[in-house]
Amino acid sequence: MVDVVIIGCGIVGASVAYELSKYRLTTVVLERENDIATGTTKANSAIIHAGYDPKPGTLMAKLNVEGAQLAQELCIKLHIPYERIGSLVLAFSRGELISLEKLYEQGVQNGVPDIRLLDEGELHSIEPYVSKDAVGALYAPTAAIVNPWEYAIALAETAVNNGVELYLNSCVTAIEKKLDNYLIKTTSGEYEAKFIINAAGVYADLIHNLIGQPAFKTIPNRGQYYLLDKAEGTRVSHIIFQCPTAEGKGVLISPTVHGNLIVGPNSESIVESEDVSVTNEGLSFIAEMALKSVPSIGLNESIRNFAGIRAIADVEDFIIGESATAKNFVNLAGIKSPGLSAAPAIAKMAVAILSDLGLELIGEPSFIGTRKKTRFKELSFEEKNELIKKNPAYGHIVCRCETITEGEILDALNSPIPATTIDGVKRRCNAGMGRCQGGFCTPKVLDIIRRELNILPEDILQDKQGTYILSGESKGGGTARV
Repeated sequence: MVDVVIIGCGIVGASVAYELSKYRLTTVVLERENDIATGTTKANSAIIHAGYDPKPGTLMAKLNVEGAQLAQELCIKLHIPYERIGSLVLAFSRGELISLEKLYEQGVQNGVPDIRLLDEGELHSIEPYVSKDAVGALYAPTAAIVNPWEYAIALAETAVNNGVELYLNSCVTAIEKKLDNYLIKTTSGEYEAKFIINAAGVYADLIHNLIGQPAFKTIPNRGQYYLLDKAEGTRVSHIIFQCPTAEGKGVLISPTVHGNLIVGPNSESIVESEDVSVTNEGLSFIAEMALKSVPSIGLNESIRNFAGIRAIADVEDFIIGESATAKNFVNLAGIKSPGLSAAPAIAKMAVAILSDLGLELIGEPSFIGTRKKTRFKELSFEEKNELIKKNPAYGHIVCRCETITEGEILDALNSPIPATTIDGVKRRCNAGMGRCQGGFCTPKVLDIIRRELNILPEDILQDKQGTYILSGESKGGGTARV
């Protein structure tokens, strides 16, 4: 018997786990995949929104602004890449200038700090590559960029370090009421809990319906992206949006914390919840919209195209609260954008709801809410030499594009939530994220995983279950790729 079971470990589930780990509770996190942050959290715009876009009075508006402030504090504590670079919403006509005025008024109502409207001259003075057709902009200095998967991993690792139990490969198959508690059946075993937090993302409706009457439906929505080489990383210095439409915030252009440029997404409803394929049609639309904002952008410098899935519910606002038909079962559903921005505030709200439902919260005095991560390339020359003296593995560069060392890969394989796959290593230390996208370092990373985890090369996965890289030996005696 445990106090709380959290279902799902994307950014929302990880945030709740972190928040609950501050208290003397028994908390379990159940994740269906073989690693955390493998869904929406790993494939999005990597933006902490300022908070002017949500409709005033909604949970999205309240939690976006609160979460953006908390995110900055957390990223400092947990040593997560984060840069507050500000955002610009462009206007290309008089009508769009009126729309910006409305966005500005919404931002003021929502409590967004320091937003202001820029005229044409001010805009082009700070962003010279923005289209000359842009006649003004809304400037929000508190918007930021972040590494979203490391954000979630850091929160979850800190929670685990403080006693939270994480079970991977634990797809929930059934939930039964057992007196005042719940019995949760999964592919890894059974768990009994007093309270359940449903943070299952695109599957949140299905999880709720295992025990409660249908109350909402989650509709998967795909967004595709370009990731451009660092040669384009300084094309703009702010997050560049166009005026939002009924389809969402539209195509953005933004630097990333790794020095690249990200362009996208589009918005398309899909049937299959895990269909992350990219299409010529989708990428062509993104290119057209991006060139409207920044005509000189070099889309030919793309090093990867990818897609992510949004968990959009048939309810306009976030769905946060106890189920109407399942006592002590709390839904955190429909967490579309600005979900990444709002996540830490969502977590605090979820814990407050649990307290109102009767969960006793006693602070854990031994809680440690900070961490330090070694990033070799960020160290001074003297610090690098000192580190190599202590551990020569840090003197062996494995990923040349990103200057990632064997020592950092070993750290990833021995972290509180250890990587076991190629992409698991990538998410923890950035190996394979550079211009060649792992073309040079993947065989070396695979060999380190083989050596350290003592497993056969053909059993090593690229990412999720079934994504085998090797199939066996070729006729020439080498190892054949799938």
